[in-house]
Amino acid sequence: MTIAGQLAVTHLFLLTIIFTALGDEAGKRYPLVISTWPFREAVRAAWRAVDSGASAVDAVVEGCSTCEELKCDGTVGPGGSPDENGESTIDAMVMNGVTMEVGAVAAMRYVPVGIRAARLVMQYTKHTMLVGEQASAFAISMGLPGPLNLSSADSVQKWIKWKQNKCQPNFRKNVLSVDTCGPYHPMGNEEFGGKTTCSFSKIVAPNEPGSFIDYNNHDTIAMAAIDRMGHIAAGTSTNGATFKIPGRVGDGPIAGSGAYADTEIGACGATGDGDIMMRFLPCYQVVENMRLGMEPKLAAKDAISRIARKYPDFIGAVFAVNKDGVHGGACHGWTFQYSVRSPEMDDVEVFTVLP
Repeated sequence: MTIAGQLAVTHLFLLTIIFTALGDEAGKRYPLVISTWPFREAVRAAWRAVDSGASAVDAVVEGCSTCEELKCDGTVGPGGSPDENGESTIDAMVMNGVTMEVGAVAAMRYVPVGIRAARLVMQYTKHTMLVGEQASAFAISMGLPGPLNLSSADSVQKWIKWKQNKCQPNFRKNVLSVDTCGPYHPMGNEEFGGKTTCSFSKIVAPNEPGSFIDYNNHDTIAMAAIDRMGHIAAGTSTNGATFKIPGRVGDGPIAGSGAYADTEIGACGATGDGDIMMRFLPCYQVVENMRLGMEPKLAAKDAISRIARKYPDFIGAVFAVNKDGVHGGACHGWTFQYSVRSPEMDDVEVFTVLP
């Protein structure tokens, strides 16, 4: 062999070593699954999918649907948080970080599998979100189970006790009522229908003592996954705030609020007081912070601090993960935990973030 030939072989050998090393390094970073709270079974389900070669979108759908089936903390899936009428409804969203497509359903009645309904919106429509009974009709027409009663014995009992407690606390403010459970009318009309009214100028809000959203009422699963190709997806599922006003939609199905994904940068998931958090699009802010070069933990802290400056009593948290699989979290008003599974882990690991 000529000297030139020997050099060529040596060069090829060195390139092989380099690319093998890079592949090993990448393998340690992803695939990866990350989720709000210690929802280990949901993360395991997503990990099994992504580790076997499924797409990031498929993994997120598998993970969130597992949480719906398990009714994680009573705030995900059917049979959980009742609204003022005692009915459970579902919000869900999935986002493809490669195409930036989003599918979402909100205030969906009668269909128990929110994340799969959201996936169908993304797959089979040019829309981003469907709501209410029309979302239910679409999901059923596309083959999902329904119509079904999404209430459970637990949710009905919770609602009965709330009614017995004169419908307190609730999400109303500055209203008048014929009794403590409505119907409600704006303050300023001290009489209506010839009936004596009750005044509720100050009613417990979700971020005040006695609220519904606390460490034992997480409200949402938000999940992100990085597949073997390095593609990123994110999604959410929730049955919403307990005793919400019927028709209320929280941050879960809102892209950029409940979750956000961009394969070029990373992803984010949020949990907490959605009525406050959705005003700031914290997950969009997290991803944009990382786009500007912030590490995930700092990106998360910055997004949370923007909310806290305006609402110092709010309760919420976000996780952040960049395209390399580096992750971090931030919270305000409570201690937050998020779960991760990556190749170097033997099982799901739970990380705790202090306020």
